[in-house]
This record gives sequence, structure tokens and C-alpha cells, in this order.
Amino acid sequence: MDKKENKIIIYTDGACKGNPGKGGYGSILTFVDSNGNYHEKELTAGYSNTTNNRMELMAAIVALEALKRPSEVVLYSDSKYLTDAFNQKWIDGWVKANWKQHTKNPVKNIDLWKRLLEAQKLHKVEYIWVKGHAGHEYNERCDRLAVASATGENLLNDNTNM
Repeated sequence: MDKKENKIIIYTDGACKGNPGKGGYGSILTFVDSNGNYHEKELTAGYSNTTNNRMELMAAIVALEALKRPSEVVLYSDSKYLTDAFNQKWIDGWVKANWKQHTKNPVKNIDLWKRLLEAQKLHKVEYIWVKGHAGHEYNERCDRLAVASATGENLLNDNTNM
């Protein structure tokens, strides 16, 4: 990697009370600066009517969109929907098939998949799955952020036809 690029570790989670229902996401971005100082940034928001999968995608999207310069990223998620789309190359097939699944049905959440592809364009991203609700410190923190946002006030509107 270019010396100007940073290694960023991102942890993400989405939550939904009902599916669809009130939902939220939580993301934690971590990095060590050139002086060896550790930094964290938390990102979270809640939505009045959404799905769990949409919140899992939003957690990754907002984290990647928050990066200010090209970076090497390791993104941890407990969502197989998110991690397998990249690690199993599903997304490559969807794009090649004009956003159709192998069943010829349209891929769900196309708007967010496209936004995620755009958000990661400048970065080298490795997606790693972690087991949810298994005591992983950052996954648990992201879950608390997501749940708090989903049950909070001033929920955003997820403008989509789920």
C-alpha cells in the first residue's frame, strides 16, 4: 500500500425491531496514527421503517463514506449477507447479471449495494465475518449503538420500497 494510505479497522452491526420495523446501525472506526496514538469514531443512526439487512449494509456504507482518503480497510461484520456478498463473489455475479440473482429475481437492496460499491471504490477492503452476540467486544458495542438508535427518537426515513 502507498505510504499515504492508512490501515483502518471497522466494526459494524445493524439491528431491527421487527423486520421490517424500527432499525438502526452502529459502526466503530479505529486506527493508529503515525505517532502511535489510537483513535476511535462511532457512527450510528436509527430509522423508522427498515429491515435488518438494510441496517447491516448502512453500517458498512457510512463507515466507508466517513474515510477521508484512500485506505486499507478490514471491516468486521456479523452479517453473512454482507460478508458473503464480497467473499463469495455474489456481488460480482449480481453486477454482471444486471442486479439479478441466479433465480432471475432482482437483488434486494440494490440502492444500498450500489452505494456500498461506490463507498469502497477508493479503498482496499477486506470483509471478515464474526459471530454475533458471542462476546466480541466491538461487535457487542456496535450492537448496543444500533439498538439504542433503533429505539431512540428522531428516527430517519428509509426511502425505499422494501
